[in-house]
Amino acid sequence: MAEKQRTLKAPISFKGKGLHTGVEVNMTFLPAPDSHGYIFKRTDIAGQPIINALAENVVETERGTVLEENGARISTIEHVLASFVGMGIDNVLVEVDGPEAPIMDGSSREYADAIAKTGAVDQQTDRKYFILKEKVEYYDEEHGIHIIAYPDKIQSINVLIDYNSEILGNQHASLDELQSFQEEIAPCRTFVFLHELEYLVKNNLIKGGDVDNAIVIVDRKMEQEELDRLADLFNKPHVSVMPEGILNNVDLRFSNEPARHKLLDLMGDLALVGRWFKAKIIATRPGHQSNNEFARALRQIMKKAALQKKVPVYNCNMEPLIDINEVKRRLPHRYPFLMVDKVIHLDDKSVVGIKNVTSNEPFFVGHFPDEPVMPGVLQIEAAAQVGGILVLGTVPDPENYSSYFLKIDKVKFKRKVIPGDTLVIKVDLLEPVRRGIALVFAEIFVGNQLVMEGELMAQIVKQKNND
Repeated sequence: MAEKQRTLKAPISFKGKGLHTGVEVNMTFLPAPDSHGYIFKRTDIAGQPIINALAENVVETERGTVLEENGARISTIEHVLASFVGMGIDNVLVEVDGPEAPIMDGSSREYADAIAKTGAVDQQTDRKYFILKEKVEYYDEEHGIHIIAYPDKIQSINVLIDYNSEILGNQHASLDELQSFQEEIAPCRTFVFLHELEYLVKNNLIKGGDVDNAIVIVDRKMEQEELDRLADLFNKPHVSVMPEGILNNVDLRFSNEPARHKLLDLMGDLALVGRWFKAKIIATRPGHQSNNEFARALRQIMKKAALQKKVPVYNCNMEPLIDINEVKRRLPHRYPFLMVDKVIHLDDKSVVGIKNVTSNEPFFVGHFPDEPVMPGVLQIEAAAQVGGILVLGTVPDPENYSSYFLKIDKVKFKRKVIPGDTLVIKVDLLEPVRRGIALVFAEIFVGNQLVMEGELMAQIVKQKNND
């Protein structure tokens, strides 16, 4: 039987300080309807704006994951989201009256325990899984970060950390089933190297920080006088260094607690994919920035998989939405480089254009005289022009702007395009246009057959003669 979506049986409230802001925050988890997902609501801001927990809404990752939407931000949300995933909860509305989720003890334990105590209920809608069909890889050679997802029948995570530290050493952690999350992963606290802690304290960056909600790893020799000064900064009793190389104010809950916490962070950040997925994930030295990049990559694959199921229907008897004359008004291209004859569909997120390929195309003269084939680069250009009509629609005076390529990625050609083919060109926005940058997924069909697909990134630029 298909698994059902789940939400909480009743509201759950928490109170605590934000790690970086030091602000006292009230936060409540509320039951939410089917297919609601994870959403934060800032109750302390006029209009109570909502922030969807999605990878594209991440705006900072330096000291935690920060989301922004509708003019509002919420910070350090990874431990909250990890508790939802780990406890098998699909739909939650999180009301919070401050800019940051409370840090609690530096782990997800209190969240997970409260969810277990409150309980969850099955909902009417089946849980939708994103089934990974090919390997996805992220690699940051400079920082030694490597994350890979392999197709699998279940979701499992393996994390390896190595910070070239004699004290911390190499550590490994894994989670093969969610039933183990509450006991094995949720209690694992964040960790910080002593040299990082000193910098953060001196620069007033962890106003809500406390040596009780983090494992402090002492990565250099320190005199007791220095340790006493550090304890005084936090208004704590004097501390010493244990043989394991950590301050004696806390006991490790697991010998590999730092690696388990990195797995916890990764779970929370991957919740921003917005869909349960089945894959085997192996991560080396993951961090919030790499986690978000990887989550964005998975979201792009998920979006494209959904779009590929929708082949546009072209009826040549239909009146075009945008005819060739209007196309010329919207695009600066002209013969022999205008690759759009008309547009049959256009909304805020997608466009469908038509290009009739005839033997009179000038490129067929040399490509190739005895076997005319439309060059792949011109198929990409046709898709870009159709996409230009879509993205230029996001500015109030599109006739004064042009769109220029920034990147072409993951382009595949499925079959030749020859004279007599009618290209049905479908372009969908993968992300909202931000700061004039548009990322789209383009597909070209002949009939029901896909002939080309790929991701295109363009910049919307005002024409110089219209400044």
